[in-house]
Amino acid sequence: MPYDRTIRLDSAFAPTVQAVRDALAAQGFGVLTEIDVQATLKSKLGADMEDYLILGACNPPLAHRALEADRSIGLLLPCNVVVRTEGEVTVVQALDPMTLVALTGLPALEPIADEAARRLDAALASLT
Repeated sequence: MPYDRTIRLDSAFAPTVQAVRDALAAQGFGVLTEIDVQATLKSKLGADMEDYLILGACNPPLAHRALEADRSIGLLLPCNVVVRTEGEVTVVQALDPMTLVALTGLPALEPIADEAARRLDAALASLT
């Protein structure tokens, strides 16, 4: 089962990051965390890699519903969205929310994951 929703764009990294933030906000997601993997690996290990940013996105009403269904679901929150370069393109990937249902086996999470997937798909579609 694929666990990602991925698009590839012919746009530069920095403007794509801002566009992703805007697209997520338009769908009710805020960015709670940001991990600059490239900078972290460079400073901690001296390792070079391509631009790679992990955005921890959260839609509070959906997160609340998921936590009401399963308090342990916090282990899988927030929804991670990755923006990274791959050659000449910028890749945007979101974790498929249905992964939460598959991992937990809880049917109560299915409608929440469905709505999260619709919102993430709309955000990704707005970027193309």
